[in-house]
Amino acid sequence: MIIINGKDLKQQIIKILETHPEGLTVQALSDRIGVSRQTVIKYIFELKGSGIIYRRRVGSATLHYLRSILVKFNKSFEEVEYEVAEE
Repeated sequence: MIIINGKDLKQQIIKILETHPEGLTVQALSDRIGVSRQTVIKYIFELKGSGIIYRRRVGSATLHYLRSILVKFNKSFEEVEYEVAEE
């Protein structure tokens, strides 16, 4: 059962991204958690503001990663501004 409140949803996003070092789109996160894309976007913004999540553009998709995983693999990418009309 998914409890949809700020802290629990943020933790779910973090746990999912921990198991996907290749990065995930908002739609993929939304599908895995079972909430709307707009809900995921809200918490992505909060996690990005906290410095936990990093985003980068790959073709027409925007992938989301945990910063800690990028540091672990010594990766550095140029971050993109968020576009709500993606996917």
